[in-house]
Amino acid sequence: MKPAVLDLPVGDPVPLGALRPSPLVEQAAQRLREQITGGHWPVGTRLPGETTLAKELGVGRSTVREALRALAGAGLVRPRQGAGVFVVATEPAEDWPARLRRAAVTDVYEVRMAVEVHAARLAARRRTPKDVTAIRAALQGRRAASAAGDAAFVDADIAFHAAVVAAAHNPVLTDLFTEFTPVLREGLVELLSLTGVRAHDPDTGDAAHEALVGAVADGDAETAAEVLRQELEDPFGPPAEKG
Repeated sequence: MKPAVLDLPVGDPVPLGALRPSPLVEQAAQRLREQITGGHWPVGTRLPGETTLAKELGVGRSTVREALRALAGAGLVRPRQGAGVFVVATEPAEDWPARLRRAAVTDVYEVRMAVEVHAARLAARRRTPKDVTAIRAALQGRRAASAAGDAAFVDADIAFHAAVVAAAHNPVLTDLFTEFTPVLREGLVELLSLTGVRAHDPDTGDAAHEALVGAVADGDAETAAEVLRQELEDPFGPPAEKG
């Protein structure tokens, strides 16, 4: 069944109003969004044409076009070839970064396991000499950070793992890792603080990281994946003994 098409007359009960001369695309998108989320343009409504919207908003058609593109990216509208632009939702879809910001660290860590273990396998198969050099440099950076605080050490640890992911030469994996890094960083810093493991082992996990470098450099995909899997299951070793 095709969704109902609601054609609202021009001159809606809530006028759009002309815009101020500052970022026009953002203002236009916000004004149109308000019409949708406020229920003035229900789901199924065919929006007025670009020329009509441009006249009501006091902007050019290109500004309206960019604003509609932003609304489409938010999941509020969808263009139909030869038919126009239709409202498909009254609430914007939550974007990926926003979802990650409110995600539990344990959920993010499970995704990290899936992404990085596969990335390590690909890195061993696809690494270039430049990649290996970068990974070894990142390992040295991690070792140098062992004398620093937990936050700096976690930053160096993440930089090492980012170098391994980059060696997989898969931009989607790289983007995924980059997106969940802020949540991951926060969780790892908290973990180190709670366990106190670096009090007796400042460079905790160094042997596993060195083994990973060796496996990637040797092109041993399965060993690289297994080493990283084991390391991620226990990223900073057992909790420190309380004395």
